[in-house]
Amino acid sequence: MTEHTARAFDADLSELARKVGEMRLLDEKQIRGAIDALEKHDLALAKLVVAADDQVDALQREIEEKAVATIARRQPVAIDLREIVGTLRIANDLERIGDLAENIAKRVLLAGDVVPPVAVMLQLRRMADLVLSQLGQVTQSYDRRDTATALAVWRKDDEIDALHSSLFRELLTYMIENPQNITFSTHVLFCSKNLERMGDHATNIAETIYYIVEGQPMAEERPKADVTSRGSLLSA
Repeated sequence: MTEHTARAFDADLSELARKVGEMRLLDEKQIRGAIDALEKHDLALAKLVVAADDQVDALQREIEEKAVATIARRQPVAIDLREIVGTLRIANDLERIGDLAENIAKRVLLAGDVVPPVAVMLQLRRMADLVLSQLGQVTQSYDRRDTATALAVWRKDDEIDALHSSLFRELLTYMIENPQNITFSTHVLFCSKNLERMGDHATNIAETIYYIVEGQPMAEERPKADVTSRGSLLSA
């Protein structure tokens, strides 16, 4: 690249990174809003979370359009091309995280007057806090091209899986003990599964960052502690 072209390419990458940062902030707001709506049975807040998903989708489209235009104009190769392809992958994962937060908000609207017990809600809060921590760390590692932090996020995904598996077993016990608990337990299970899948997408982002920097996929097998998906309707 000429010096002028290199500066223009760097400006394109900076704009893509800025939009990724905007998506991450919107996702965090969506996650917090969805969990608050669930805990407080706040239907108005749940509707706001559902409506705001369009903003996340719009940013993903902007990133896709900018990335395609950058590839067409700059014709990058090697690590420069990986930067753009990786950003597209990350934007896709962030969009899916927004969808999953929206799913929790929709579950609030479907649940009627059902409010999870305090102990169950505490478990969901712990899962959400872990997801938010993972998301914050992995997007910081993207900004810094920091594979060490990305790997740390990747290796901690099993903590979210373990919480989901624990809550899954607890809610099954509630349902067995009293059929009247089936409705709230089913709603909570879907919310928990959505949070667990958010953790998976944060792990995907960590793998993408490693690919951007190293030029190859991770050789290790992804850690997994969720045993609920085998034969479970919640894996759909």
